[in-house]
Amino acid sequence: MNGNRLLALILATLTWGLPASFAETSGTGESVLLAQFDADDSFDPFADYSEFEAAEDEEADINFFRNGRFITMGFFGGMRKWTEGLGGLLNSSSPHFGFFLSYFFDLRFALQFSYLTGDHSFSVKSLPGTVATGNVGVQNFGLDFKFYMNTQNVTRGLAAFNPYFIAGISQVYRTTKVDGVTGFGKDTAMGFDLGGGIELPMLQNKMFFGAQAMYQLVSFKDENTELVFDNQERTGIYPTGDSYTLLGILGVNF
Repeated sequence: MNGNRLLALILATLTWGLPASFAETSGTGESVLLAQFDADDSFDPFADYSEFEAAEDEEADINFFRNGRFITMGFFGGMRKWTEGLGGLLNSSSPHFGFFLSYFFDLRFALQFSYLTGDHSFSVKSLPGTVATGNVGVQNFGLDFKFYMNTQNVTRGLAAFNPYFIAGISQVYRTTKVDGVTGFGKDTAMGFDLGGGIELPMLQNKMFFGAQAMYQLVSFKDENTELVFDNQERTGIYPTGDSYTLLGILGVNF
């Protein structure tokens, strides 16, 4: 009797040590294989992968706080020239100057507000030979988006200049005064801006010197109207055309 109990105990011990796949049998005596799995290796369809995106966003924020700019402001000056009829009518030798303020959303994208002003002298000769001279003042309020190029895949020399593209809209005010005539004329038009520039850091990125070229598509209400003197003398000149600016920039980073 004791021998049977000992044999049963040995069989129970051996059965307990077998893998789970051989531990159970069906009611018919056939073996049923039980799959082994590890809970840590299972696929969870409800897993939240947003935590990886959050880590990337956090890394981008840290990079921006360490190396980025929040606000830049400064002054620019240069020349404004005109095309078509306005190009031959207005003298572009007078300098234009103004200021700007940029707010950075991230390392490569910024919103810029700018103001630019300057004067142009003009001389108009009618068909009979009468000459009229005067001055045209132009004021420009701009709201533009700046996109800085990714310089990781370009040469080191080009990356140091921080090239960017700029595009937006402007409100252009034009004030015309004719010599010998009391009063002045004033009109306004909406302009569309498109250009590009570079920025060269100075003083450990606290300041920068740059250059910018911009073309402005602008249409005043009288551009398809011939210029005519008060005595009805015709000139054959139509004030058509757009403007473009070439500016030097001096800015401060905050």
